[in-house]
Amino acid sequence: MDDPNLLVGTETSDDAGVYQLSDELAIINTTDYFTPIVDDPYDYGAIAATNSLSDVYSMGGVPKTALNITCWPKNQLDLGILRDVLRGGADKVKQANAVSLGGHTVTSQELMYGLAVTGVVHPDRIVRNFGAKPGDALILTKRLGVGILTTGLKFNKISESVLPEILESMARLNASASEVMQRHNPHACTDITGFGLLGHGFEMAQGNGVRLEFFAGEIPVFDGATQLVKKKTFTRAYAANTKFLDGVVTFESGVSEEMRHVLLEAETSGGLLFAVAESEASEAVAELHERDCPEAAVVGRVVESARAEIGVFA
Repeated sequence: MDDPNLLVGTETSDDAGVYQLSDELAIINTTDYFTPIVDDPYDYGAIAATNSLSDVYSMGGVPKTALNITCWPKNQLDLGILRDVLRGGADKVKQANAVSLGGHTVTSQELMYGLAVTGVVHPDRIVRNFGAKPGDALILTKRLGVGILTTGLKFNKISESVLPEILESMARLNASASEVMQRHNPHACTDITGFGLLGHGFEMAQGNGVRLEFFAGEIPVFDGATQLVKKKTFTRAYAANTKFLDGVVTFESGVSEEMRHVLLEAETSGGLLFAVAESEASEAVAELHERDCPEAAVVGRVVESARAEIGVFA
């Protein structure tokens, strides 16, 4: 699209679109929805809404309004389930200090839910998914492994005792993480969802042709995720992500096969990955720990390169 007010479009596969309304105001538009990943309808609605809101936070914005998007298998499920899904989503929108405006429901063979979200940001403070500079530190704000664990639960390969912990992570807004990030002059940011850490990391590298180097031992991962990989538990996204990154990711020999799998696996409502000057990193992580991101860590660095690529070290 050719419009001088379109500040962010599809050119770099960014997390959301941004359109300028005035010298001091731009709107962020994004949408996302998916099938249930947990059994409880309320929790599912809350997770899906949190995931949809995350794109606004990763762009440095503040959510303002949300519209429900619902695909509903008519005559197959009790209508009370839909009520609970929408209630979970509405509570998250309210927690984000945004407003739910209603939405649209269509008849479908499978239940799906999410939001179309509008947020606001100053045109000069947009955080893109590229712009990371050599010498920057990479900070991750949530643990990895959600996709693997929820798949393990689905096939009864792990105890449901892990459910509260992963529910808390998936339903935790990235609002605080975004606020802390913005206080430390971020050069780039993305949220970690379907393409996994390495897939979204490569998009960050690709935007301006740098190399991201991750330290596997510093990356926060849910307990049990690597053990499930040993039991051949993973999502379909793993194969797609592996194919997508063929030829652009290298692993040091000390990185286990299980950890490689975790890094390539899809996440649901994951944390933010952002790049800041190394001098800002320690203070940013300390602030994240004081807020609601106790597992936040420096997980890598940005180095100069002749092409966009990813390296993973033990």
